[in-house]
Amino acid sequence: MATGQLFSKTTQALFYNYKQLPIQRMLDFDFLCGRETPSVAGIINPGSEGFQKLFFGQEEIAIPVHSAIEAACAAHPKADVFINFASFRSAAASSMAALKQPTIKVVAIIAEGVPESDAKQLIAYAKANNKVVIGPATVGGIQAGAFKIGDTAGTIDNIIQCKLYRPGSVGFVSKSGGMSNELYNTVARVTDGIYEGIAIGGDVFPGSTLSDHVLRFNNIPQVKMIVVLGELGGRDEYSLVEALKQGKISKPVVAWVSGTCATLFKSEVQFGHAGAKSGGEMESAQAKNEALREAGAVVPTSFEAFEGAIKEAFEKLAEAGKISQVKEVKPPQIPEDLSSAIKSGKVRAPTHIISTISDDRGEEPMYAGVPMSSIVEQGLGVGDVISLLWFKRSLPRYCTRFIEICVMLCADHGPCVSGAHNTIVTARAGKDLVSSLVSGLLTIGPRFGGAIDDAARYFKDAYDKGLTPYEFVESMKKKGIRVPGIGHRIKRGDNRDKRVELLQLFARTNFPSVKYMEYAVEVETYTLSKANNLVLNVDGAIGSLFLDLLAGSGMFTKQEIDEIVGIGYLNGLFVLARSIGLIGHTFDQKRLKQPLYRHPWEDVLYTK
Repeated sequence: MATGQLFSKTTQALFYNYKQLPIQRMLDFDFLCGRETPSVAGIINPGSEGFQKLFFGQEEIAIPVHSAIEAACAAHPKADVFINFASFRSAAASSMAALKQPTIKVVAIIAEGVPESDAKQLIAYAKANNKVVIGPATVGGIQAGAFKIGDTAGTIDNIIQCKLYRPGSVGFVSKSGGMSNELYNTVARVTDGIYEGIAIGGDVFPGSTLSDHVLRFNNIPQVKMIVVLGELGGRDEYSLVEALKQGKISKPVVAWVSGTCATLFKSEVQFGHAGAKSGGEMESAQAKNEALREAGAVVPTSFEAFEGAIKEAFEKLAEAGKISQVKEVKPPQIPEDLSSAIKSGKVRAPTHIISTISDDRGEEPMYAGVPMSSIVEQGLGVGDVISLLWFKRSLPRYCTRFIEICVMLCADHGPCVSGAHNTIVTARAGKDLVSSLVSGLLTIGPRFGGAIDDAARYFKDAYDKGLTPYEFVESMKKKGIRVPGIGHRIKRGDNRDKRVELLQLFARTNFPSVKYMEYAVEVETYTLSKANNLVLNVDGAIGSLFLDLLAGSGMFTKQEIDEIVGIGYLNGLFVLARSIGLIGHTFDQKRLKQPLYRHPWEDVLYTK
């Protein structure tokens, strides 16, 4: 066990198992104390590497993240403290790995419930190699004005109130981390403050004992008096009794062992910590307090009198001239995080994203104000979800059913169309699902599946202007623009697209009005008089029928309809639908284990 000071203002630590809040509290304490360098040199997160962004005062810094303890120790040879936030299941193994590193001198184990056999092995190895283990089941420790472990001493406000941003004259050691915070406050009220404080942990076998740290404090010149807070259970306090009797401790010791109320219970009681359980008379708080008193420690008659005893011991030292006056300094203001400042109403900040279609802040996601559970309970379908997320309203069932039919009819059109072909070629090149899907989607445009919006736009403009089919088609011809939604590579006037017929049948049966569709049919009649392949295709059918859906439902204004068509909502239907087929083609090629595709040279016209 080390015989002197463990920490200084230049001490650096490695933090195992990333936890944002305790690391940030350490860095805030560093800034408060005026440290030039952060106390956290690196973070060890098994399986991860890179950097974590945190704040050192006003400055944002990047702390290296390592995937292994050995790599972290090699990268940061000056870091000699290992702060272990692993769970009780893995804390022992990672702590032993750290103890075996030559650069590590102190290991703090935060987890409670580390198996006792593992704790004994850690203790034995640490003693054999002159290293210090704090914990298990500890909050850690602190050297005022220099360094602290994790969440020790709590919030910055508490640290300032306890004057821990600068050193005092009192060495403090306790089993309990929670009671340490209480005693830091007590000591600050009646003395010049803490020099170093340690919580050894509440498990049955702590890595270091109360007497280990009291003996260290006795060797630190800046520590003028020692305060000890023990608890019932175990016999750790008796090692301190022996040290006092043997004259190994020359400084005043004020001590109290909590748990005197245990005698009021008829049966044995467990007081929080695993070790806080009396196993006999000698392990009772009363017996320990009496033994400490007889050995020469100042032991009050109750916990309530503990503060007065500390005050009296400090005043005696001051009167004897053994206490140098501590120079009070004003700690710097820790910049407040934006999130907490906004919550407290101190600042306001603009948001970066606006969302009106969904909200995931409550107990369950909401789609346009409708709880997800409600969607399921009402038996709504994909069309209803699209109506909420795309149109921000619940459309009538015939509308949502039409949307679903469009998705089903446009899901796939065989392997030969450009989108499917691209996806197949990409999948056969060994690319992943997303890459294969995107390669097919990128072919969607004016020539393939992307004419729905244009069809709706031109049909609507012509109908609203009162143009006859002849006037509309001829005006488009003069502009050099093909009529979107008209024409097919395979289908003819005597071999209509079955998908178009199904859509028209559904609309005539369910829609209140099909004026735009009928206009498109009239245009088709005129174009068929010119060429047998100039039929109304599925793009034209969906485009014209969607106009009827928007206008006939009575739920959209003219401005909203124009905006929907202009933004590209209708092409979105084709993109959504065709994604289903493209995903299918990807899976099909991978299932068939198809090799890399190479286009046959005989299918290429080579020319100069």
